Amino acid sequence: MTDTIRDQILTVRDTGLTNMFDIRMVQRIAFDMDLYELVDYLEDSRAEYVHFILTGET
Repeated sequence: MTDTIRDQILTVRDTGLTNMFDIRMVQRIAFDMDLYELVDYLEDSRAEYVHFILTGET
């Protein structure tokens, strides 16, 4: 996970608009916020994303 992806995840989280385990909604919010790196990342790296959400570790 790159620093950019981590920062984009935290940006979506800070909106408070969704449960971060609702990956489709996270993708939608990221898309609406022009966070396209995160949208692509979530297509290919869901397990790594969930690990980050659960532990805070990259």
